Amino acid sequence: MRVNIESAGIVKAMEYAGTAHPSEFPPAQAWERAQPICFDSDWQGRNNDGALSTQVRVLWTREMLYLEFRCRYRTLTVFDESDANGRRDQLWDRDVAEVFIQTDATQQRHYWEFEVSPNGMWIDLEISPEGKRDPKSGMKSHVVRNDPEKLWIAMLALPINIFITRFDPSVPWRVNFFRVEGAAEPRFYSCWRPTYTPQPNFHVPEVFGLLRFERA
Repeated sequence: MRVNIESAGIVKAMEYAGTAHPSEFPPAQAWERAQPICFDSDWQGRNNDGALSTQVRVLWTREMLYLEFRCRYRTLTVFDESDANGRRDQLWDRDVAEVFIQTDATQQRHYWEFEVSPNGMWIDLEISPEGKRDPKSGMKSHVVRNDPEKLWIAMLALPINIFITRFDPSVPWRVNFFRVEGAAEPRFYSCWRPTYTPQPNFHVPEVFGLLRFERA
């Protein structure tokens, strides 16, 4: 599928010159150099709610892709149990922040999904026409909650080699970001690039925006 760059939203990932070790995350000053994108409307681009706003920043090295979600909330609904490593199937049935990433727009139904919850649980999935599978991505996550300010902050570290064997920063990827909040329907399904489906559905790669890799 040909991507219309002029009409697509753009996220600028800033090159990070620090450590690329997946157990360590960039410091606060590194994130400040990355241009944030923000959203607070539902999956149809309606019902803006600043109390549930989400801010996302992206950093990269040749080895790692780093994401920071800053999530405003009213209440928190999370699972109490997960696998020993924190992975939790069906995580989207509770509050989460999500990113969908696609490296090759010619394979429209092939992309990756990563989710993290306010209590640090996570899930990684590779989506293709054959269905969903556990990519064993090696993703790492770190979550901090600030309950007085009704804010939770999640950082993800994703190894580049799970996406592509030869990484070329001059070639943009495609991406979309999402949030889900609420214990029962109607829950708040928000996203950066609206999917405009009749019912909440994030699996619409046709509307993904562009992820551009900016040099330091």
